[in-house]
Amino acid sequence: MEQGSLKPGVPLSDPILIEVIRNALVSATEEMGGALRRAAYSTNIKTRNDFSCAFLDAKARVIAQAYAQPTLLGALAHVVPCAVEEYGIERLSPGDAILMNDPHRGAVHLNDITLISPVFHQGVLFGFVANIAHHVDVGGGSPGSMGVASEVYQEGFIIPPVKFVSQGAIDQDLFNLILTNFRAKKENAGDFRAQIASNTVGARRLTELIDRYGMDTLCQAMGDLLDYSERRTRAELAKIPRGVYRAEDYLDDDGVSEAPVRIVVTVTVQEDRIVFDLSGCDAQRPGPANATSTMSFAAVAYVLKCLIAEDIPVNDGFYRTINMIAPEGTVVNARHPAPVAGGWEVTMRLAETILRALAPAIPDRVVAATKGCICNIAFGGVDPRTGDYYTFYETIGGGHGARPCKDGMDGVQTHVHNTENSPVEETEVNYPVRILRYELIEDSGGAGRFRGGLGIRRDYCFLGHEATFTVLSDRSKYAPWGLFGGHSGRPARYVFAPAGEARPLRSKTTVHVPPMQAVSIQTPGGGGYGSPLERSPLAVLGDLKAGRVTAERARELYRVVIRTGQWTVDEEETRRLRESASAE
Repeated sequence: MEQGSLKPGVPLSDPILIEVIRNALVSATEEMGGALRRAAYSTNIKTRNDFSCAFLDAKARVIAQAYAQPTLLGALAHVVPCAVEEYGIERLSPGDAILMNDPHRGAVHLNDITLISPVFHQGVLFGFVANIAHHVDVGGGSPGSMGVASEVYQEGFIIPPVKFVSQGAIDQDLFNLILTNFRAKKENAGDFRAQIASNTVGARRLTELIDRYGMDTLCQAMGDLLDYSERRTRAELAKIPRGVYRAEDYLDDDGVSEAPVRIVVTVTVQEDRIVFDLSGCDAQRPGPANATSTMSFAAVAYVLKCLIAEDIPVNDGFYRTINMIAPEGTVVNARHPAPVAGGWEVTMRLAETILRALAPAIPDRVVAATKGCICNIAFGGVDPRTGDYYTFYETIGGGHGARPCKDGMDGVQTHVHNTENSPVEETEVNYPVRILRYELIEDSGGAGRFRGGLGIRRDYCFLGHEATFTVLSDRSKYAPWGLFGGHSGRPARYVFAPAGEARPLRSKTTVHVPPMQAVSIQTPGGGGYGSPLERSPLAVLGDLKAGRVTAERARELYRVVIRTGQWTVDEEETRRLRESASAE
């Protein structure tokens, strides 16, 4: 099969033309994302935007990608080459599409399903359009496919690289086989079709670009773009102080055993490259707190992106600067048949630990610990209104870590995770559930010169039926850390029957919830930055007025005394308390 490539002697030195082509390629991937979002059925994709899209050249190198999920964008750089190589480029024709979700073949956890479509022009392979989307259910032991398992086979339906679409038509037998193993058939079917629509739009836009500029010009421009991104990325890395930096952190447990999961990173900064050595991480665990190497790569790529100028295009030129050492058989590169449903929890902690390691080198460019968990929530059962089986999945935001010059944001998705929230109204209309409480948690942000963001409380109550409810999260034992004297944020709490027995739940568990009973999810706050004694008393007063802190916390941690009846700072008593605290 002929592949598109640059013919020798084709010059392209016009930077304006290169920039026009770059933006046109990015625009094509953004349009893919818009098509996927508008055509999707599930709340998780159409509202929460839990997907990503990209264009790769004929060598399966990322050329352009849409703004979406950092985890999934980094994953596409690995998933597509692995799937195409295993399936075989020579077996692909115009109108085909490959489906794949096997974690131990280069993918991520099973819910994130990738669709890859080749783009041909006059019989020549120009490249691939691909999208990856989190499906609300892929089978397995519990609704949402997020339950605690001891091997990947228990987590859901595994799809190797297979041809799902042939010459524009879905393989109906394969489609039926897949949907039979999924609980949320209507949502899943609609989301698969939305993925096909997304790739169709992308392929159409690329064909239009080929018609306009010619394949040789486009291939030359793409090569120049990759080299440009690599040059600029290496120049940015050269600005980081040389040295070896190390940090560690822990996940609560793996869901099966009670032992914490140790994450260790050693970052070596050289002249124009950084090596991320993850060799000190724990051996892979019996529960789902394991990541594939693709997931870990996505976390490292995210951190690297944070360290460079924001206008540098993210493509294969950027990705090729990444040097990651992740030994096979560890929690950051788990070996088959390890369960990996909680792998993104591992990568979230990995990204934060890398930033913690680099804090001494670039204190003005890192943040204190954020909520530090994806906080996967899934539930399902028989809808008493229709008699149909339903499944729902979402993740909950939390506190962002305080920054060198600003407070942390309240109630947001952080770092490698960029989904939106599920609106209460949409959730209650479409599912037999009531959201009893949805609010920021007072006093949950870590104290500091700059305060950590607040966590979120979200309570679910189930109407007229028993629901199976799964939490696959973290940060209930190890609180989000502060930096440079900042205090830790409040750890997570997961509570069964919060208005009754208030039984605490593990951060990784599945429970059966009786009708009219509730489960409370309370996410962590972010860590603080700098000493609380350096925070402006007026800023503390503002926090009190906004309901972010209580008067008791203001006095205890910030040593600021508020006259609550008058909403003013008692300056004399505050000065006395702070002088006393400084002398201790």
